[in-house]
Amino acid sequence: MANKNLNAAKVAKKDEFYTQLSDIERELQHYWQHFRGKVVLCNCDDPYESNFFKYFALRFNQLGLKKLICTCYNGSPVTGNELAIHFDGFDDDEPKKIAYKVEITEVKDENGDGAVDLSDVQYLLKNDKNVLAILKTGDFRSQECIELLKEADIVVTNPPFSLFREYIGQLMEYGKKFVIVGHQNAITYKEVFPLLRNNEMWLGYGFKGAAAHFYSPYDDIASAGDHKENMIRVSGVNWFTNLEIPKRNEELDLVCRYSEDEYPKYDNYDAINVGRTQDIPCDYAGLMGVPITFLDKYNPNQFEIIWQASGNTRASAPKEVLERMGYEIHPEDRGGCGVVHGKRQYSRILIRNKHPQASC
Repeated sequence: MANKNLNAAKVAKKDEFYTQLSDIERELQHYWQHFRGKVVLCNCDDPYESNFFKYFALRFNQLGLKKLICTCYNGSPVTGNELAIHFDGFDDDEPKKIAYKVEITEVKDENGDGAVDLSDVQYLLKNDKNVLAILKTGDFRSQECIELLKEADIVVTNPPFSLFREYIGQLMEYGKKFVIVGHQNAITYKEVFPLLRNNEMWLGYGFKGAAAHFYSPYDDIASAGDHKENMIRVSGVNWFTNLEIPKRNEELDLVCRYSEDEYPKYDNYDAINVGRTQDIPCDYAGLMGVPITFLDKYNPNQFEIIWQASGNTRASAPKEVLERMGYEIHPEDRGGCGVVHGKRQYSRILIRNKHPQASC
């Protein structure tokens, strides 16, 4: 049911989901060392609403930020759900139509209570006219936003899922560090998968159960047990990053041993099919097809990613990679999905264990 929310959003391009503060806190606790002295950009984040803005504004001094920049595009459908700050000189309905930029270089304890809190941030936004500016559109692809991107050291946000290809492409074009939210479907995109394969980006620590509730103005069709008021549940969401984190160097414990009966070969690849990541055999030296959720456990020192076996493999994989995988066209593979005994499998990632063990 939860995937229907995502599919409906993609069809209607209604995929502006606002991330919960608790989810942001849970992920970003692993990246604190990267933020000191840096310019952080949240370029898909209405300062009225965004918990990314709220997170960094409240921790500006604690993280040692140099600057925080937050932008949103004109026409945002969500207003007043997360950070209800209204700027002097504008009517309540205008934030829905106006693109904003907020730049913060310091956050002081304005109320003298000994700590920076939301009231101090509110005071800053209401009384320092230098922090707020109107943008033409606020679209991350616009030249005004590209100039802000050039200034940034690290980008942290939840971009529209329907624009993920363009968004990640822009980050890579300008050589930016990032921590962003995306859907696991993006893993198989021909513009995205090579970045994962070449270790130019990887998955972060993730959401609980690989699902999240987002603030959203759209209808939620989640089951009663998963439904939350004014929120939408989306399964298969991930954090994508190119910042080093300890998780990336954690080795996956392998306890299974290879046997022909339990690990059948593909009809169209010179590789065996592994149904679950935890079932990767410790002693197999050849190529293996694993679920895309394997990337959550991927350690580049332990495994090599060869390519993916999915519907766009035939068109996207270089010729030498297809040859290495022993790929042969099969009438059931629909462009490159793995086929076992004539039955097409879900998308897989073909990997190789760099250090197979004779005994385990």
